[in-house]
Order: sequence, then structure tokens, then C-alpha cells
Amino acid sequence: MYAAPLMYTALGGVISENSGVVNIGLEGMMTMGAFIGATVCYYSHSPWLAFIAAGLSAGVLALLHAIASVTFGADQIISGTAINFLGPGLALFLSRIFFNGATMTLTIKLEDKMPRPLNGIFSPGSFMDLVFNQYATVYMAFILVFVLWFILYKTRLGLRIRAVGEHPRAADTLGVDVFKIRYISVILSGIFAGFGGAAMSIAVVSNFRATLISGQGFIALAAMIFGKWKPQGSMWACLLFGMAQGLVVYLGGTKLQISSQLLAMIPYVLTIIVLMGFVGKSSGPAADGVPYEKNQG
Repeated sequence: MYAAPLMYTALGGVISENSGVVNIGLEGMMTMGAFIGATVCYYSHSPWLAFIAAGLSAGVLALLHAIASVTFGADQIISGTAINFLGPGLALFLSRIFFNGATMTLTIKLEDKMPRPLNGIFSPGSFMDLVFNQYATVYMAFILVFVLWFILYKTRLGLRIRAVGEHPRAADTLGVDVFKIRYISVILSGIFAGFGGAAMSIAVVSNFRATLISGQGFIALAAMIFGKWKPQGSMWACLLFGMAQGLVVYLGGTKLQISSQLLAMIPYVLTIIVLMGFVGKSSGPAADGVPYEKNQG
């Protein structure tokens, strides 16, 4: 359950960076998706409509990142950082408009939350029920991992995405529209991040608040690096980080006298340890983060 939002967002990073565009703005896009998902779900009572709306709203932020980094060749780190400020700021601004000045949305009713497809199949409280009776967003995240892996490594589109990320000039000489491929990839990365935010606000919890995401987008980026820019690798890394978050919740409910602040540090400390141990051993696409200028010599 805790890994699913990370998986959506990490997959967004995978497709964007495989096309050669660094997207550290996933945190802001995820925040926007979380807000729009919770808001649309509260007013429409439809988690599926909310899920789609969340993806589209984050896709709009991704479009801004694509315009800056692809069309104008702006520094992709700076553009992504701007998105990380814009997303939460816009979410809080809109929250004050839709919820009478409050910086958090009202609670989504239990019957309006994302459904659990396997609810009632297993004995309540059993091991199978605890493990497999998850929200629909969890199963969809695993399906998306397979779909993205298939697209990247078994289709012509995937070959073009990876070619643009490795050697855009060679791809251009072969007739591949580098700008178009990067636009598609960056916008999809935003949509996936929006799905991740919605999976958090309408499944894991029942509303949006300012501290809901709080670094989840950056943890997803770490998972993407740990997973070597591949969908399947990112999935396993997200499961590891999700387990850390689950451990925090579990330990918080025991009689162990551990400070809640120390418990809350566990996922982030794990992220730092993983990056320290593996980031030097991983290398992304060759043209990742390098703006492409078509008429350059």
C-alpha cells in the first residue's frame, strides 16, 4: 500500500529520464495530483474520476517543465525545482478557495475511497487478507510496471525513447523527432506522478494536507536511481522504501518507547544509505539532463 504511490512516481522518472530529461519536479507534480485527487473525489464521489483528474493536472505541470527544458533548453534541475515550489503552492492556494480558507481538504467518505477488488475473499484479519486485500491502485501500479517495461523494451516507441536518451543526434539523423519523444515522455512522467499523489490521498489516507507528500517524490527518484532507470528495478526499490514506511506505522502502534520523530526518519535515512551505497555504481542514459539543440553543429 505504501509502495504504490512511490511506484507510480518512480515510473514517471523512468520514462522521463530514459528520454534524456531529468525531472526532479516529480515531488511538486505528485503534490498537485494528491490535492486534485482528494478534491475531485470529495465533490464527485468518484475515485476513478479523481484518479484521472489527478494525473491530468500533474501532466499540465509536466508540460510546463517540458516547455522550459525541451523547447527552450533551460537547465532541467532549475526547472524541476521551480515545479517543486509551484505544485505545493498552487495546491494550497486552490485548497483555500475550495475549502473555505483551509489548507487541507475535507475527509473523503469511506464509500468514496478507492475500492479494494479482493475485499471479502479472504478471512478478515488473516495473513492473506492483510497482504493481498489491497486498494485497486496497488494492483494497477504493478500492471503499469509491466506495461512500461513492455513499451520501453519491446516496442518501436520504447526503442525511440531510449535512443533519444542515449544519443539524440543519432536518433535525429534517423528521422526520430527528438522534441516530440521528449515531450511525450515528460508529460507521461507528470501523469504518472499525479497518479502517485492520488494513490496517496484517496487510498492510503482520505484527504490532502500540506505535509502529505513530504519528500515522497524525492524518495521515488532515489528508487529510480537504485533501480538503474528500469521499471522492474524501480519497482523493487519502491517495495523496499514502502516496507520502511510500513515499518514506521507498525512500530508506532507497538509499546516500544521510540520517539515518533525518530520513527519518521526511517524512510529518509534509508534513502540516504541507498544513494550512498549505489548511486556511484549506477549510470543513467548518456544524454540524460543534456538539452538538445537541433541546429547545433
